[in-house]
Formats: sequence, structure tokens, C-alpha cells
Amino acid sequence: SYAVQFFEPVKQFARVFTELQYTQASAERVVTLLDTKNDIIDSQEVIERFGSMFDSNREEWPAFIGNIEFRNVTFRYKEGGNILENFNLSIKAGETIALVGETGSGKTTIVNLACRFYEPTEGSILIDGVDYRERPLLWVYSNIGYVLQEPHLFSGTVRENIAYGRQSATLEDIIEAAKIVNAHDFIIKLENGYDTEVGERGSRLSTGQKQLISFARAILSDPGMFVLDEATSSVDTETEHLIQDALNKALAGRTSFIIAHRLSTIRSADRILVIDKGKIIEEGNHKQLIRKRGYYYRLYTNQLIEEQGKIAFEA
Repeated sequence: SYAVQFFEPVKQFARVFTELQYTQASAERVVTLLDTKNDIIDSQEVIERFGSMFDSNREEWPAFIGNIEFRNVTFRYKEGGNILENFNLSIKAGETIALVGETGSGKTTIVNLACRFYEPTEGSILIDGVDYRERPLLWVYSNIGYVLQEPHLFSGTVRENIAYGRQSATLEDIIEAAKIVNAHDFIIKLENGYDTEVGERGSRLSTGQKQLISFARAILSDPGMFVLDEATSSVDTETEHLIQDALNKALAGRTSFIIAHRLSTIRSADRILVIDKGKIIEEGNHKQLIRKRGYYYRLYTNQLIEEQGKIAFEA
């Protein structure tokens, strides 16, 4: 009818106007983010020697070996009390450190400080014997492979998502990284293999598949240090076994931090630190801590009983 034809342009204009409002709101959030002042910046001395974040003199960068030391570190947020106080920890290059503790115990803060996402309020953190504030931020960040509990994928293909770890990577490099983390077999079964579109935020893939791709991306960047922040807590048991097998190969020779809820994933860690209220209350490898029959022993046995109960219930 004429009425429908008359109002159709009005309806289209209303839809466009609504989309413009959403776009404006998104743009405002982006501008706010860009205008946010970063508290962690390079000193003038570091910039003069190594260049800025956007014009870095990488030829001057020292090699990243991976020895990390917390020396009398105290940390607190702008508001609130100390999260860590006179905290000391020495980690050898290539050592795998697992952190265990209740939510809010300080384990994530320790890792964030090691990665220089935050800096100590007091004390210092040394990488290879040098206070990391004397090194470029980009040098630190470029040597970290970070795998989170919730994997972040972008619209594009599987190949593009893995290559984000190293833009210059060839297809052969990408396939090799995928094979290391046991992702290659499922990728080649996808509709277009490595050229399969993953969808917005990886919506066309399962959680386990997204996590394996995220892990392959981290491997491809060839970092000197790995951080796995509860990276297997949201995947099924089968995928967890695939990742665990990949970990044993990928973490060899790299300094690594593992934050885990599933304690079965950290049994092979060189050292397990039990954190409570910002302090190390137990320390040792899995067998040593089990023999102590302390906090870790109780946590591990309770989790084991719970998992066995789930298996019996499902059966």
C-alpha cells in the first residue's frame, strides 16, 4: 500500500540513526581509552638508549635469558592496603613456577608484576640481574607469551589468528606451531583448513579449539617467558590432556608461570608456590608438597575426590 511505501524510508532512517548512536558511543569509548594516561612508561634514560615504544632501537636490546628476582617487593593499588609486602622470590631461567591459592591471595598480582603490567610500589624486580625499569617496556612485553582462561580470537581465518603472534610467519611456521600444541589435526578437518573463518570472537569454534589456537599463537611468537593464567580451566578433559602434552614440549627452556585451578595440570612444575595473603606459605614440587600433608595436600586430595565423584555420577 501507499502508506507502507511512504513509511519505509522513515523506518530505514530510524535504523540508520540508531546504528549511528551505537557507533558514536563506541567511538567515545575508544577516544577515552586512547586518552587514558599509562602509569607504566619508560624513563627518559631508557628512551634515549633504546628508543620509544613506536621507534624502538631493537639492535640495542639485550638477550632475554629469563632469570627473575623479586627483591623486597611491596605492592599496593592506589587505594587500599598492601597486596604484597617485602616479598622475595628468585626464579632461574627455564624454571616452571606454578602458583596456587584462593581468589585474592595475590598470585595473579605476582605474575602481573613479573610481566611489568604493574610496577612495585617499593623494592625492585630484576630480569637477568637488572631492574626491569632500566629496560624498555617493549623488550619485556615482546618476550612474554600470555595464554588466558578466556581465549581471544579475532574475525578472520585460523591462519590469521595464529599469525598474530608473529606477522612475518610463513604458513610452514604457523603449521609447525599448531602441531606443537596438538591443534593441527582438528584444524585440517575444518571446512577450509587453515583458511577457515573463525567468526566474531571465534564463535564458530569450541572453547577448546579456541584455546589451542590461542596457545599456537603464543608459541609462534617464540617468547622467552610463558604465562598460563588458568588456561585449561575452561576446556574439557580431552583438550586439557592435549594442552598438557604440548606444555611439556613448549615450556622446555623457557621461564614459565602457571596459575591453575586444576592442580592435575601443575604436577610437572619445577616449583609450586602456595600463596596466601601475599605470602608464600608452602613451596616445593608436587611430590614434596604431598609428603608435607599441608595446605596443598588438602587442596589436591579434595579436588581429586571431587573429580572422581563427578566421573562416578556421569557414569
